[in-house]
Amino acid sequence: MKVVTLPSIMNTKIQKISGHLAAFCAYSIFGFNIILTKDLTNSHIFQPLSLFTLRAIGAGLLFWTLSLFTRKEHVGGKDLFRIFLASLLGFFVTQITFLVGINYSTPLDCAIISTLAPVFTMITAAFALKEPITKLKAGGVVLSFLGILMLILSSSSTMNDPSRVTTPFGIVMLLLNCLSFAMYLGIFRPLIQKYSVVTFMKWIFLYSFIISVPFSAPDILSVNYAAVPGKCYFDLGYLILFATFFSYFLIPVGQKFLRPTLVSLYSYVQPIIASVLGICLGMDTLSVGKSLSIVAVVLGVILVNESKGRDE
Repeated sequence: MKVVTLPSIMNTKIQKISGHLAAFCAYSIFGFNIILTKDLTNSHIFQPLSLFTLRAIGAGLLFWTLSLFTRKEHVGGKDLFRIFLASLLGFFVTQITFLVGINYSTPLDCAIISTLAPVFTMITAAFALKEPITKLKAGGVVLSFLGILMLILSSSSTMNDPSRVTTPFGIVMLLLNCLSFAMYLGIFRPLIQKYSVVTFMKWIFLYSFIISVPFSAPDILSVNYAAVPGKCYFDLGYLILFATFFSYFLIPVGQKFLRPTLVSLYSYVQPIIASVLGICLGMDTLSVGKSLSIVAVVLGVILVNESKGRDE
């Protein structure tokens, strides 16, 4: 019989709180990133894949530098290969399918399809980690899904470029985007728990750079950096330092202490922040529907958090 002591209970609670804070902060950074880097993506100075490579370079250098001041960890050959697969699936494939899919879909349809990510994550975790799909967990996912769907639909009038048409190819790419990141969260959680965040992420971004640089190098080298506006450098700095280094430092912390489905649910923080910022900046108004949708998302997260995992 396993004896559970008070210190172990307190330690578990602290770990869960740390996981919640890490996931919330990471996806909050992503939410602000949608607003703050709009000028950078609209400037067309860098192609999307080039931005991915620059993020890999900047964050990779920061993680490798940080590793010089942290405890050294040996990563075996098999785990290096597994981390390569994690980088390929969770970063490269996820980015490529999104960047391609967004060009063949409307912003509204893209936002709606992205809400399926926690559903895919719950199913993937059930197969890969044998995490049970309890009524409480399924109910929480459905409640948050409906809440964020209400929020997106209530904001549909503010979506840009409504004349664009979503093609079947675009739908397939966006579904693959959700599925690839869901598989990353579910399949590679044991690997993430095995190593420190710094060790894991320094290899992730090194592999991300190696995978992407052959495709993006010509575009990166052709940019006239002297003519790039200062604001673009500011946006690029935020993208690399906050939306890449800090956020991807925090996400593995959430993955260590929270179940994959719960971490994935925090992706719903992004449209909520975008909506709140829009209201604060006078670009949108607070309605009863939007308030109810945010409450539904929060209640859904609480339900999933209270559901039992495999070890319970």
